Amino acid sequence: MTPKELGDILSSMYDNAPENEATTMIHLFGIRFADDIRDCGASVSEIVRLSSLSNKYNAEVSKGVRLARYVIPRAGKSI
Repeated sequence: MTPKELGDILSSMYDNAPENEATTMIHLFGIRFADDIRDCGASVSEIVRLSSLSNKYNAEVSKGVRLARYVIPRAGKSI
């Protein structure tokens, strides 16, 4: 997956997050796409920049990537 595709997915997850759960969706993005983020050849900050979100979310995506090896996303509302 390209950095631009990841940025688009991140933007979509943020924009379509349930009320008061935007940061949770950013963590979930990091969890779901951890392998793609690591393999795409771009930094987390570049992906966040491509998503047009504030760079304050760099840390939140990184937290999700780190959590990915410890959690399995449960089925739920499709984002």
